[in-house]
Amino acid sequence: MLVRMMYASRALPGLEEDALMNILRHARVANPQQGITGALCCSNGIFLQVLEGGRMAVNALYNRIANDKRHTGVVILSYSEIRERRFAGWAMGQVNMARMNPGLLLKYSETATLDPYAVSGEAMALLFDEVVATAAIMGQS
Repeated sequence: MLVRMMYASRALPGLEEDALMNILRHARVANPQQGITGALCCSNGIFLQVLEGGRMAVNALYNRIANDKRHTGVVILSYSEIRERRFAGWAMGQVNMARMNPGLLLKYSETATLDPYAVSGEAMALLFDEVVATAAIMGQS
């Protein structure tokens, strides 16, 4: 059974770009072995990630992520059974937030700042879908 999970978290102060790149490199190697696909947004210290795959694999990965000391405030925004993947070709894509139109954020939230803690999980899922569709995806492999 396939599931899709979206979660948000806050990076600890001082998390460097190199650390983020290491996280992505590791995901791009490990995720295919577990049948996991997805995409990650990181903006102003906020992580927003979608994971897709088998229920047990996604749950196990989420538990590891939730216990990672590089971030806090980990919260599940949505979790659902799915018929097909949206990110089937991406072991872990990274959304290039610099290419995103700030007006897109205003469509779903009060401000033009990515803040998944201030909007519903449904609104974040819709925003994420549009961000992925309109912003450049880096490292789609």
